[in-house]
Amino acid sequence: MQRSRTSLTGFARAGFTELTRAAEEIPALADALGLDADDLLASFQRSADPDQALEAVLRLRSRHPGTVDDALRGPGRTRLLLVLGASDGFLEFFERHPVELAAFASRPPQLPDVVEARRQLLDSVGAVDGFAAQAGEDAWNALRVRYRSLLAGVAAFDLEQADPLGGLGAVTRSLADLAAGAIEASLAVARTQLSTRGHGLWYFPADEVRLTRLAVIAMGKTGASELNYVSDVDVIFVGESADASALEPARALDIATRLAMLTMRGIGEAGLEPALWEVDANLRPEGKQGALVRTLESHRAYYERWAKNWEFQALLKSRPLAGDLELGEEYAQTVSPLVWSSASREDFVGSVQRMRERVTQNIRPDDVDVQLKLGPGGLRDVEFTVQLLQLVHGQSDPSVRQRGTLEALQALADAGYVGRVEAAEFGRDYRVLRLLEHRLQLRHLARTHLMPRDDEELRVLARSSGLAPNAHDLVEMWSGIKHRVRSLHERLFYRPLLAAVAALSADEIALTSEQAEARLSAIGFQNPKGALAHIAAMTSGVSRKATIQRHLLPVMLQWFAEGADPDYGLLAFRRLSDSLGDTYWFLRMLRDSSGAARRLTQVLSASRYAGELFERIPEAAAWLENDDELRPRPFATLEDEVAAIVQRHDTPDAAAFGLRTARRRETLRLAVAAILGMIGVEELGRALTDVTTVHLRGTLRVIREATAATRGDGIEFAIIGMGRYGGGELGFGSDADVLYVYRARDVDPQTAGSVAMFIVNELNRLTDDARLPLDLDIDLRPEGKNGPPVRSLESYAAYYRRWSLTWEAQALLRARGVAGDQALIDDFTALADSVRYPASIAPQEVREVKRIKARVENERLPQGADPARHLKLGRGSLSDVEWLVQLTQLEHAVATPSLRTTSTLDALSAMEGHGLISAPDADRLRAAWILASRARSAVTLWLNRTSDVLPSDRTQLEGVARLLEYPPGSATQLEEDYLGVTRRARAVFERLFYDS
Repeated sequence: MQRSRTSLTGFARAGFTELTRAAEEIPALADALGLDADDLLASFQRSADPDQALEAVLRLRSRHPGTVDDALRGPGRTRLLLVLGASDGFLEFFERHPVELAAFASRPPQLPDVVEARRQLLDSVGAVDGFAAQAGEDAWNALRVRYRSLLAGVAAFDLEQADPLGGLGAVTRSLADLAAGAIEASLAVARTQLSTRGHGLWYFPADEVRLTRLAVIAMGKTGASELNYVSDVDVIFVGESADASALEPARALDIATRLAMLTMRGIGEAGLEPALWEVDANLRPEGKQGALVRTLESHRAYYERWAKNWEFQALLKSRPLAGDLELGEEYAQTVSPLVWSSASREDFVGSVQRMRERVTQNIRPDDVDVQLKLGPGGLRDVEFTVQLLQLVHGQSDPSVRQRGTLEALQALADAGYVGRVEAAEFGRDYRVLRLLEHRLQLRHLARTHLMPRDDEELRVLARSSGLAPNAHDLVEMWSGIKHRVRSLHERLFYRPLLAAVAALSADEIALTSEQAEARLSAIGFQNPKGALAHIAAMTSGVSRKATIQRHLLPVMLQWFAEGADPDYGLLAFRRLSDSLGDTYWFLRMLRDSSGAARRLTQVLSASRYAGELFERIPEAAAWLENDDELRPRPFATLEDEVAAIVQRHDTPDAAAFGLRTARRRETLRLAVAAILGMIGVEELGRALTDVTTVHLRGTLRVIREATAATRGDGIEFAIIGMGRYGGGELGFGSDADVLYVYRARDVDPQTAGSVAMFIVNELNRLTDDARLPLDLDIDLRPEGKNGPPVRSLESYAAYYRRWSLTWEAQALLRARGVAGDQALIDDFTALADSVRYPASIAPQEVREVKRIKARVENERLPQGADPARHLKLGRGSLSDVEWLVQLTQLEHAVATPSLRTTSTLDALSAMEGHGLISAPDADRLRAAWILASRARSAVTLWLNRTSDVLPSDRTQLEGVARLLEYPPGSATQLEEDYLGVTRRARAVFERLFYDS
């Protein structure tokens, strides 16, 4: 074969350090194998330690040349060299058992799952029905050889992965499955040995052994299926009699104890084939002093009466592993409720925190900086943090009850208990630390958690992990991880805000120092003297409230400064604190939940509308801890609450007060969700519509029940939603356009009209709210402002039959019954359908619609208003989109049922779906309608008053931009975006509306 022409530099690039030897041996080995020397060198180059791999090959060939040569010529050559270059422990194994090299000659790397691992390892001892074919040393040696052979396959798979971090979970699961299979096989040997005379100190009849139930419960990393290559396997044993009448429980427990002892010996006792790992049962009740095996009832009694807090943390990852899995599942079901209620025990969190501190303190001083597992910023920091959060939140949230660390971390993030960014960072760093731990243990197949101090070993670790190109970069990366992990651990494991406070500079912390005023001005406060007065009022004194706020405010001031109006945000926070500061939950939320505190600053510095509502409903701050509380409540839930309020109060005024309070609260909920970007404009429109509807239904019910009780009713009455209300598209500050309709039932028409008018007057009186106005606008009624406020159904029918104008048919396109008698609503809807969906529309009627639209643009736009900035009537704004859609509905809805909707966006989608408008044109109109709607609500949120004009004042425009999720300093960008979007929409409108 061709000899290598590689220079010594080439061997150095391949990772060799003994260059002369490599230059001599690689070509010679290639010649002996009949391989191309450069191809062979490429295989060595992938090894973590090519020098070690070469030494291993030469040693193995000197003893078993034929077997080794077959493996090196086969498709598994690179895999074999990967394993030998990463682990001298496997070299020793293959020297003892060269026949196991055959796997590399043919078998591709694969990970055995729990079924395959169990089958292979039981087969190694010839197990049938739970009993091995042989007993004693020979059986245990066979088990250990098969285990290590399978382990070599796992290592080959692991080392050959292109993304070892991504594949880490599969590898740890496979290692845990191998441990389960090994214990199962060792238990089978134990059963045979215990029931065969002449094998050891103990003997029990085979029938009694069969009647003995022994469950092996996995704890720790094994229980979580995140096992290392070489690790103690923590277990607990549970024993029972399968039939108390045939085998006394005490004797069954005696047999189970002997089985457990033999099982542990088969795995961990020295022998011809070295021990695999230690089976550690020290986490059992009472530890080393307690019985090795207990009954299920004995375990229950111990955990209910005597267990310490740390024991429940240890049980967090427990699961049935081997033996009687049914008994193991009974054990799991027994301890699970105790585990997930343990956080309510006295001083539970504090005891867990102190235990973590003791672990760190017990590390040898020389090892603290190199401890991968127990040191600061190590694996334990991640695991303790995740476990504590699980135990605390898992009491009420089953979704976080996960055994695996990474699975639990993801569940905590999904549930909102940990930020997604923090969870992602924690998870990646944990995977890196676990990968380093795996490669360290592979090196000598020995249990270790210490990072190398030697540069050469660090270089090998960098190569084997693939995490860094050299030792220096690996150490730098690891140092960064330690710092991040420790920081996150302290932020999540201890009070979250304390870590943030510690990161601030001295002048930021000194809230009342002479530099504070300059600092406040520098970070964005317009009135630093006023801000200092608020700070002094909140932090002075020795009360618990003042103490906590002295910790909170340095951080919160930074967060307020990130908002558009930090001065108002701080003022609103002071008012809120004055209302809630002495309540335990408020202080706890701010202290322990940095997410809730930050949200509060974001909302208060962004919206006077929300700030004013918080003054009236301060307890709403509790929602900020929980995303679910900030979601729009279902309509049925709102209706149930309204019914309860009406039921609770005896007078209309008292009930109306409760209903107004509920409306304010639900509007505030939606305002907070909108400010935080948790709901979009369509969902917001539906939710505000629902809140208005249940408010009107409740008020109408109060009025009619009171009327019936005192004066009689005798009519049917209904409220018809119109405009944006009818379309389910309300924004903050929107009027509620309505029509009122009645029908006499068992009173004369004159009395019916009087009753209906009384109801309308009472609706206006009882819904009047100075804090959160609700304008019930009836301008869209027949004859407009000149028409009566309420009409009978017959009057509506007569009017629409004789006098109705095209604009009134257009207005009815958004009519929808929202409250009152359903039969009347149905009949009014049928009447409206006959008007708004005409069989045909005459050309002169189309021209009339266009003429009125032009009049609206010329006459209704406020004097001096810029048409380009008016959100409702301006060019390319809401009215352009809505008039175009409504004209299309008048022309085509009779033949196109999907156009018969009160929603503008739904109708626009139906137009697009039926080819009545092109997709690009629909997209331009949709974008303009959504942006104008969002901006309209944002203006109300910012100013706490309604306005239909995009602000020209830069401060106000900046506030609106921030509410629309633009970054700081984006006032001009919002202006340009709005003008561009509406300009494009206007072009579409003019082409399709006026030119068609």
